[in-house]
Amino acid sequence: MELRRGIRFVKDKARSRFNLFAKMNSLIIVLFIPIIIVYTYSNDVTFNVVSKELQMSNAKQLTFLSSQIDSRINQMMDFTFIFSKDPNVRKFNGLNIWEDRYDRMQTRYVIQEKMQLQSGGMGIWPARYAVHSQQNKDVISNYNKLSEYNENYLKSNMNGKWSYGDGGIESPDELKAFYWFYTDSVAQQGMLTGSDLVIEASFSYENIQNMLDTYKAGGQGDPFFYHKGDTPILNRSSDKQLSSELIRYLDEQSLEDTTQHVVKLDGENYLVSSVKSSYLDWHLVDVVPLDQILGPISSTRNLFYLSMFLLFVVGISASILLYRNVQRPIAKLINGLRRVQRGDYSVRLHTKGQNEFSFLFYRFNDMSRQIQDLIENVFNEKIRAREATLKQLQAQINPHFLYNCLGYIINMAQMKDEEAVVSMAYNLSAYYRYTTRMERETATLDEEIRLLINYLDIQKLRNGRIDYRINISEEMLTQFVPRLMLQPIVENSVIHGVGKSYTSGKIVITGEISNGYCKVYIDDDGPGLNPEQHEALNLKMRETLQEEMGCGLWNTNQRIIHQFGNNSYLYFKKSPLGGFRTEIIWEIPTGEEHYNHPTIQGDTQHADDHSRR
Repeated sequence: MELRRGIRFVKDKARSRFNLFAKMNSLIIVLFIPIIIVYTYSNDVTFNVVSKELQMSNAKQLTFLSSQIDSRINQMMDFTFIFSKDPNVRKFNGLNIWEDRYDRMQTRYVIQEKMQLQSGGMGIWPARYAVHSQQNKDVISNYNKLSEYNENYLKSNMNGKWSYGDGGIESPDELKAFYWFYTDSVAQQGMLTGSDLVIEASFSYENIQNMLDTYKAGGQGDPFFYHKGDTPILNRSSDKQLSSELIRYLDEQSLEDTTQHVVKLDGENYLVSSVKSSYLDWHLVDVVPLDQILGPISSTRNLFYLSMFLLFVVGISASILLYRNVQRPIAKLINGLRRVQRGDYSVRLHTKGQNEFSFLFYRFNDMSRQIQDLIENVFNEKIRAREATLKQLQAQINPHFLYNCLGYIINMAQMKDEEAVVSMAYNLSAYYRYTTRMERETATLDEEIRLLINYLDIQKLRNGRIDYRINISEEMLTQFVPRLMLQPIVENSVIHGVGKSYTSGKIVITGEISNGYCKVYIDDDGPGLNPEQHEALNLKMRETLQEEMGCGLWNTNQRIIHQFGNNSYLYFKKSPLGGFRTEIIWEIPTGEEHYNHPTIQGDTQHADDHSRR
């Protein structure tokens, strides 16, 4: 009664401690969740605002760069308009009837000097000009490409717009120049009348690269000039791999005058902005790595989450320490009381600290020790009585068998059969050497099998019809079993199976390991029993020993239960050989796999071999 009250009291205390532990953890979680939610919302707002500002800033810068390029192109076009009205240019396209050679050279020099001055005054945007006189079939330029007048060259390029390339034979991947041809003819722009003056204005792709390099030096992007179907113009320090992937993406898109997209390439996010040039029909594209620019914000967010996680770990650690110092000792005390309630009085509680639980553990251990001493006295008396009974039963097995073997030796000696006498003596010696050793109550299954071989070889000498076969896996041979566990059962097969029939004589002993159990089957081909007799015999194994019952099988069954527990037992059924089968089943500590091993065949000379081991 007092024990139950103590258990109820400790359970109530443990429940209150657990509730305290749960409340502390809940409080920690309740404090952390609002902080994390508010910070996450604030971080998302900051991230979105910075992203929008970055997009707007990038779009403005790209638009400004595009306007600079258009401004340079517009300056070239304005100069072309004005240059076409220049008197010297007009004079170059005149009839030249009254001019001498010196005047013509002077006119060419003045025109070239004006074109050189215009080209050199544009800084990073060097311009190229050429004046074509359709009237005189002559041309003047400030670059080396044109050397003589070409009518077809003019006709193929007179479209009134800026074009990429001059229509000549060039490699598809080769970067080209941009060209524009202007004539002040009254005819439709792009048409030649036969006496027109044509002003050619052009600039190299390097002009675009100069502008892109200047833009990149002042920002974090990687700009390039793009037109679908043509080789893009990249800045001189561009990331070729990134640009090629982005160009493949742009080839699949339909770009408007101004566009912005967030594109994921190689697992990273990029802001892609594009602005269309009003003169060239090309797009100025800039790609900005968002992850690098917004990385500090993400790093700050991750640092905050890490800090919150560490604080959470510290809080949980504090609650765990409280659990270890309070909850766990209470749980140990409860488990100890439950084990005592189940009958395990050997339980002892230990603690390293010096607190109130140390005193409780000391008093608990003292109580358990006193109860254990009282109960062990009763158990020792029962064990001594059981050991005396086992030794008496073991002694009952040996005398009758010894008398028969000695009688066999006397008969064989009288018949002068020395080989039978020697074989019987060897097997009988090995048999009694094993059975008379009482210092151990258990033996390995291998030792038990050797005893069976001696015993069966003795019986085979006495009864030539006996033929036995043993097939036990080597893993089972290392299992420890009660001594003389198998011999009474095999003796039962010899006496009640083989001995009661003149045609039977086969005994098969097999074993296996299955699902954590060792199983040994002993079969004979004797007359056996009917199903009712099998059921009655199995029922007697579960009852107490009665006077009319044989003690051999019952004693073996009790020893197995005592050694291995209530899940181990003897079981009797009809044998596949047609006779009687005894199954010995006992539980082993760990599951082991079953392997096939060579079969041991009975041999009358086995006693000699065994004696030599």
